[in-house]
Amino acid sequence: MKIRSEDFRVPASGKVNLGKWPTKIAPAYRSKSEYEKLLRRQSDELSMLQQLQYATDQYAVLLIFQAMDAAGKDGAIRNVMSGVNPQGCQVFSFKHPSAEELEHDFLWRTTRNLPERGHIGIFNRSYYEEVLIVRVHPEILRTQGLPDSLQDEKTVWEGRYRSINDLENHLYRNGTRIIKFFLHLSEEEQRKRFLDRIDDPEKNWKMSLSDIQERKFWNKYMDAYAACLEATSTRHAPWYVVPADDKRNARLIVSHILMDTLKGLSMAFSAPTQERSRELKSIRRLLAK
Repeated sequence: MKIRSEDFRVPASGKVNLGKWPTKIAPAYRSKSEYEKLLRRQSDELSMLQQLQYATDQYAVLLIFQAMDAAGKDGAIRNVMSGVNPQGCQVFSFKHPSAEELEHDFLWRTTRNLPERGHIGIFNRSYYEEVLIVRVHPEILRTQGLPDSLQDEKTVWEGRYRSINDLENHLYRNGTRIIKFFLHLSEEEQRKRFLDRIDDPEKNWKMSLSDIQERKFWNKYMDAYAACLEATSTRHAPWYVVPADDKRNARLIVSHILMDTLKGLSMAFSAPTQERSRELKSIRRLLAK
């Protein structure tokens, strides 16, 4: 299968039914060795594009990963970004808000970690948790210190969607390109991966009783994700639904979408000015002595 980024993009203002989005598709590779070859080739190309982004210093790129537990966010980040210069890449993971973070608006803790121009920033979970896990567990909303008038579940989610869209539009107007990935895992595949974590001593640390408790809310999570994707996939900050039952294929898809985005920035090394050319020639003469 040839990967086409647009096949996974959620249309702006389109209805989203995750039951119609596949969690597994025909792979873009025929064997493990071919997968490794493809990923290595994409990694090399991504490295060159990132160097160009760093050198031109005009655009920031923000990758957001959201998914159910065991969908492969960590592995996708680790493998896709393996060839990128760490100097130009930052990864942040967001878990439960701290007491300090709860004293601020829900976008504050992530906004502090936005990438600067020339850099790629990666959010492993993000401000979208505030319209996902908080929506599934509305009791969390009541612990966030908001006035009672701002906790109305009939209006709070739409308000947060609007805040998110406003932020992402603002970032786009200031040179940040945002790519949002929902790694779409099936409930059965999650069950298999949880069992693997239990059976493999090296993966035991990844498993907790709370993971099993959250499975009881699977349908509510799917509803929350569908509503979120529908409300916040925009022309300038699109969501991509990546089939995640096949980890290798998911990584190739994520890598391809990222490369397409970087290529779309039309970056190029600027030609040196006459003054700069004279300076370089002067340096060359000094080195030649």
